[in-house]
Amino acid sequence: MNLGNLAFFLIPPAILIYFLGFFWTILVTITCALIYFRRRVYIIIKTFPRDVRFIRSMGRLIVTSKKCTKQNLTIVTLFKRQLEKTPDKAIYLFEDQVWTMRDVENYSNKIGNIFKEAGFQKGDVVALFMTNRPEFICIWLGLAKIGVITALINSNLKGSPLKHCLDAASCKAMIFSDDLSEMVFDLESVTVDMYQASGTVKDDKVKNLVQMMENAPTTNPVSHEISIHDKLLYIYTSGTTGLPKAAVMPHSRFVLATLAMISLLDLQDDDIIYNPLPLYHTAGGTLGAGPALSHGIKTVLRKKFSASSYITDCIKYKATIGQYIGEMCRYMLATIPKPEDTQHTLRNMIGNGLRPAIWSAFVRRFQIPRITEVYGATEGNVNIANLDGTIGAVGSLPQCLPAFLFPVAIIKIDPETMKPVRNKDGLCIRSKANEPGMFVGQIKKNDPSREFHGYVDKKASENKIWHDVFHKGDSVFVSGDLMVMDEYGYIFFKDRTGDTYRWKGENVATSEVEAVVSAVAGLKDCTVYGVQVGELEGKAGMAAVVDPGNELDMPKFALALDKALPQYARPLFLRVLSAMELTGTFKLMKGQLQRQGFNPDDVPDKLYFRQGSTYVPLDKHMYSSIVAGDMKL
Repeated sequence: MNLGNLAFFLIPPAILIYFLGFFWTILVTITCALIYFRRRVYIIIKTFPRDVRFIRSMGRLIVTSKKCTKQNLTIVTLFKRQLEKTPDKAIYLFEDQVWTMRDVENYSNKIGNIFKEAGFQKGDVVALFMTNRPEFICIWLGLAKIGVITALINSNLKGSPLKHCLDAASCKAMIFSDDLSEMVFDLESVTVDMYQASGTVKDDKVKNLVQMMENAPTTNPVSHEISIHDKLLYIYTSGTTGLPKAAVMPHSRFVLATLAMISLLDLQDDDIIYNPLPLYHTAGGTLGAGPALSHGIKTVLRKKFSASSYITDCIKYKATIGQYIGEMCRYMLATIPKPEDTQHTLRNMIGNGLRPAIWSAFVRRFQIPRITEVYGATEGNVNIANLDGTIGAVGSLPQCLPAFLFPVAIIKIDPETMKPVRNKDGLCIRSKANEPGMFVGQIKKNDPSREFHGYVDKKASENKIWHDVFHKGDSVFVSGDLMVMDEYGYIFFKDRTGDTYRWKGENVATSEVEAVVSAVAGLKDCTVYGVQVGELEGKAGMAAVVDPGNELDMPKFALALDKALPQYARPLFLRVLSAMELTGTFKLMKGQLQRQGFNPDDVPDKLYFRQGSTYVPLDKHMYSSIVAGDMKL
């Protein structure tokens, strides 16, 4: 700064001090600043109680997680500590079963000893293909005790996607429950060892795990130290393209998720969690199942979510915490009102995807004291939470602190390329208030809350990282989600980038569905995309198929899709085209099709709607009924 600029800044204050004195100069300066920044000051004061709670919760979480890292406290170690304190405490309730900590210890020890005796070593991978039950958790815990990684596979998968999950994680064995045996026996060219964990074994090639458990020792199988940095689980995610990818979850991340659940909800020893979510997902399998193992928090498991039974179950088990995903809340709201709706003891419900359109009605009908909406990615480090129940927000950032202190941010992107917009120095630009952008999280090694462990597929991991974002040499995890933050610091979900859409709580990769649709349609050109249906959460699947000769047999087409795809991935709408426009690189043009959706007034082609076991013509009357929510989807 030269002398001229220095004089420019120093002369006005000097004049004020000369005429008014030091005290009045300070007072005038503060008053002017308050007037000039009055809106900012107002926002800081208004959001201060919320922000203090956020800072306190996050501070406690960070300190505790770093303590666990320093002391090498894995989930196995934390479970052992809690076991010594309360060995006979019931921690998992399932149907009429009660599992104590001792029961979980004995079952998991047997699993560990069986696979240790079979020659499985630290770093080996075993697939777990099982519907919800306490044994699910005990199996991966037992494998973790000998350092074996468990790949948690979506119990809805079948055929090639199921085989892909086994191959992608290099699984040496597969443990499955008898109710999924049909999907297992339909697999072709699978050479891994098969273990059936329930029911009667009908195939000589399958090992009877139930029988093996009878004589297995209950002694602890741990023979070497397990590090908090060791891989614990592989949890599959659709990502933005292609088949499911195996996201790496080490002990450190599982412990962090468990501590986050305890910190956000201020869980106490007498709390009871109601968890009807799939245990192969992060929400159900870590947030829902972890507190029982680490802190002895009693948790209710359910084989499958039921809208009509959710509240009655909570009453039966005296649950104080309920878990949800957005669609579950909509299904519950659609049930017939009954007096029991408000006779529960729930003090908080935690989950993600509760749409603003039904938020108030849901809270009002079921009299839920608090909703804690959270946002996070299985494989990523962008995790936030809505702590004050602001409708529609997935979280917030404190407004009393500068933005550069936060490890997450919303970055300006080019809407065409989805790449970051950079300034003259080559660095990224933060989005302004109410300006959409990509949600990212800063990556820091040796920090449990900031590490990015990625996928088993290294190339897929690299695609989720941007470099030189805020300063040269840094890197961030790219969530793939567009967010917007208002002036109060509340963050709202805007849209999902890439070819993945979310329906019924599941991510659906369009390329996977396209391959199936094309095959069952006789290798016809097709494209699949998600379309918004009224105020429903997520996007429903729609397929556009080239069939100029009207050769599609709708009942057979629907049946073939049912055999190859889980229910949530089957296209709900169908558009039959005479031809499909291609780009210069021979890629299918789906943008225009997606924008037109399934409105007969906007679409010149034949439209169909999945109803029962076939696809029926979709007319204006049916369209109106679907959008109005009068038809079951």
